[in-house]
Amino acid sequence: MGKSLVSYVKKESFFKAVVEDGSDIIFIVDYAGRILYHNRSVKETLGYGPNALTGKTFFDFIYPPTLSTFKKAYTRSTQKKFNESVEFQFRCKDGTYRYLEFNSINLLQKEKINGLILDCRDIEQRKKDADELLRAQKAKDLFLANISHEIRTPINGIAGMASLLHQNPNAAEQATYLHAIQSAADNLKVIINDILDLASIESGKLKFEQIGFNLNDLLQSLIDTFSLQAAEKEIRLLYSLQPEANRIFLGDPVRLNQILLNLIGNALKFTQQGSISLNCRILNKKKNRWVLSFEVTDTGIGIPKDKLGSIFESFSQADASITRKYGGTGLGLTIVKQLVTLQKGTISVKSKERAGSTFTVKIPYRVADSQEVLSQENKLMVQKKSLRHLSVLLAEDNDINRLYASSILKIWDCQIDWAENGLVAVEKIKNTDYDIVLMDVQMPIMDGLEATKVIRNGVPSKNKIPIIALTANATRKDIEECLAAGMNDWVIKPFTPEDLYHKLSSIKVLPQQKKAPPRIDLSHLKKISNNDEKFIHDILQALLKTFPETVTQIQQLTRENDWNLLRKIVHKIKPSLTMIGLKSTHEKAVRIEELTKGQINDLKISKLIERFCYDLLEAAEDIKTVF
Repeated sequence: MGKSLVSYVKKESFFKAVVEDGSDIIFIVDYAGRILYHNRSVKETLGYGPNALTGKTFFDFIYPPTLSTFKKAYTRSTQKKFNESVEFQFRCKDGTYRYLEFNSINLLQKEKINGLILDCRDIEQRKKDADELLRAQKAKDLFLANISHEIRTPINGIAGMASLLHQNPNAAEQATYLHAIQSAADNLKVIINDILDLASIESGKLKFEQIGFNLNDLLQSLIDTFSLQAAEKEIRLLYSLQPEANRIFLGDPVRLNQILLNLIGNALKFTQQGSISLNCRILNKKKNRWVLSFEVTDTGIGIPKDKLGSIFESFSQADASITRKYGGTGLGLTIVKQLVTLQKGTISVKSKERAGSTFTVKIPYRVADSQEVLSQENKLMVQKKSLRHLSVLLAEDNDINRLYASSILKIWDCQIDWAENGLVAVEKIKNTDYDIVLMDVQMPIMDGLEATKVIRNGVPSKNKIPIIALTANATRKDIEECLAAGMNDWVIKPFTPEDLYHKLSSIKVLPQQKKAPPRIDLSHLKKISNNDEKFIHDILQALLKTFPETVTQIQQLTRENDWNLLRKIVHKIKPSLTMIGLKSTHEKAVRIEELTKGQINDLKISKLIERFCYDLLEAAEDIKTVF
């Protein structure tokens, strides 16, 4: 029977049908598994040259643990005319195994030959994709189980402590319970923020700021944040900054802070003894764009070598037991990776089990001169003035959320009105002038989306009013629905005061509010000049230039801790303050002079200087109204 099969292989019709077709791997084998022919595609996929496998036994190349199962499928193929989709692993020339799949044609029925034509296809990638999908699904299921536990734990703590507060505890117990509630709420916020950050990144909605920041200030603040935790665990927490990198850069300090917070937090979580160090240095300089390196090194539990490739993946930690023992969402490093990548940076890790890990982040930043940064700070201080008398309608049905948002708005001296649902919001907008609307999306009777559509289409005189969505939903679809309904922007719950302020400041509010009356008083200037208009005009013009310049100088000297020169500049500006009636600002100047003569209290002096500079910038704005 073998000879007849060999003669079949040599038939011209076979070579036309099979040999010239190089797309699939073709084997001709007898029922015993002896290979009588294979085509050239074996070389491309498996590495074997022409006729290299002829005369060999097919079974000898099957992955041994699966050989028994494969032989059963092979035997079934000898008993059928056709057989389809038989998967197997075949040994390549380099010793590795590759996933293939064959469809078989039995030659017995048509040719009366005990042999098979095996049409094999490479399914290696398909198997990898299937395995990856299964792994990702398992990881996601594990994440959902973990996150459910992580969310329930602080919620149970908050509910339990709140219940205890109702039982008339003494003052010490109240303080303990309130501290526990605050701690649980902070933990819950971290978890939720991780999920929301990932959603924002994946939806492509995350935006990066380009503002000035000082690396030394940022790193020192980071170390201060973790110093208490490190001290409690008796772990040394160190940082170093290359002297040349102690300057002002333009970028997003909030996102850099988030990256380093995550890395140091992880290091602290997984380190029981030893030290954690944060080292920052310059890698290279190209004109005014420098690449900075941030290395976080710990002496913790380390990461197994086979897990290093997966620690940056979503819903993943090196080991499921890590989540159970140390907590967390498994999203932290995923967010870090994406935040770094979106800033055109890179992140890498070196680790050894029971010896520690080093995470290295490299991000390019533009070098900024101090004038550029200070002008941004001045602009921000002026912007804060714009929230005074801002008329806001807060459409929110939840009492706690409404109290939180209202309290923040009151701090900024906003005029606040509120509506418990979208229908009430629409009616109030018809009858009252507001500068901006904060609109909760999910409300009873009429939700925020429907209310926005009604305002845009049914309130002609008010249809241009800026509307910011307040939403707990952060998916791309949810955000697109808000924008499609006519909303201008959105704030994701839970939000910080900074989040809300940034949105309110970025929206161009229509000039509906009344300007606050000028704080300056020119009566003294008029008196000493005998009401000389030209003299008054020249003085005000000079002050309009001097005040912002003085603010720039003061802020620079504050950074440099040059208190002697700062005191001289403040002393020099004092007569001008008296001249235009800025009594409270003059009192601040006197206080600054006093504080800079003795032992410096950084926190106290910095707050006073901030308020003093703010007064000068506001005075400059008021002077503009005189002309």
